[in-house]
Amino acid sequence: MRLKAGLLFASDSRTNAGVDHIATFRKMHLFELPGQRLIVLLSAGNLATTQSVVSLLRQRLDFDAVNLHNVSTLYDAATLVGNTVKEVVARDAGTATQSQGVDFGANFLVGGQIRGEGPRLFHIYPQGNFIEAGIDTPYFQIGESKYGKPIIDRVVDHDTSLAEAAKCTLISFDSTIRSNLSVGLPIDMLMYERDSFTRAAPHRIDADDPYFNKLRKEWGSGLRRVFGKLPDADWFGGTDQRS
Repeated sequence: MRLKAGLLFASDSRTNAGVDHIATFRKMHLFELPGQRLIVLLSAGNLATTQSVVSLLRQRLDFDAVNLHNVSTLYDAATLVGNTVKEVVARDAGTATQSQGVDFGANFLVGGQIRGEGPRLFHIYPQGNFIEAGIDTPYFQIGESKYGKPIIDRVVDHDTSLAEAAKCTLISFDSTIRSNLSVGLPIDMLMYERDSFTRAAPHRIDADDPYFNKLRKEWGSGLRRVFGKLPDADWFGGTDQRS
């Protein structure tokens, strides 16, 4: 989320290649120079592709060529990530001996702040092109999003505080976890206040996290209370049997 107050990033850590192949991998990746820049990548899609993209981006920090530690703007960072995605997909899809039916695609969210400009957030598509979040569209989701999207659409706008956004994000994740096996704990969350340029400190939320457990319990019971107060349809169960 790119909000007036700053940025919020959150990712689960489950990868799913069938019910017998579920594993845990971090999907949040940080590139930072404290006091100068923070760039955060969130990934979804083919695990081999996302790991190769992140590995190349880190490896190239040690070279004089354009990298995430010397790009001038977040737009340039998004362009670099997009080009790296295209490079990896072209390499792996072109050399795979049995690539039929394999989806090498991956999506990335790239956000952060580089000194000299405000916080920005981009969605990088598997083709390498991208779009940027704005006031009217302050958040992006990648991966399994359909179950957790409605609560964000109802609650979050550009002026939402980071604390409220974090609460909404965790409820969104809980809704998705309950409905889809491919999403699971732990969740990594990072909140960044606009213009702070402090060292990033992601918070990991696991199954024993007391706040998350309290939130999901109260949200579930609150939904049931509200649902119980909704009126029944006046055309159901009565004597009027019109079709």
